[in-house]
Amino acid sequence: MFHSIPFTPRKVEATESRLKAVYDAAKLGLKGDALALAAGMLPIEYRQLTQLDPVVELAAQKGKADGEIELSQVLHAAAKQGDAKAALEILKHQHGWVAKQAISVEVDQRISITGALAEAQKRALEVIDVSDAQVLETQINAIDHIQR
Repeated sequence: MFHSIPFTPRKVEATESRLKAVYDAAKLGLKGDALALAAGMLPIEYRQLTQLDPVVELAAQKGKADGEIELSQVLHAAAKQGDAKAALEILKHQHGWVAKQAISVEVDQRISITGALAEAQKRALEVIDVSDAQVLETQINAIDHIQR
């Protein structure tokens, strides 16, 4: 058995209230699907609407620009009132400024000449004494091994 489901498609139009909703969502920094949902539309409806009417895209761009300028003015006002953190953020993000990073490594090592001479003398005395008989025996073994 087949049951009929009543379907009425939603009419997608760029009404003044819809454009205002798009503008407000974009001003808050929303994009894409989040912007569509916040403006009361399904994402597919928003995409269709932007293709059918370029004013919708313009409303989103204007909202984004107005949101940026509003927050930029707040940040600049804070920097002018002496907020160093705000001033640094403006310098970093708007002007590409990067703080200098310097690494300073200091090594303080003192060498005692008498201590160094004592260590060198100790190493010189650690020479292994090999007797002549052991050297002769090693040479004979090597010659026998070669002749075989």
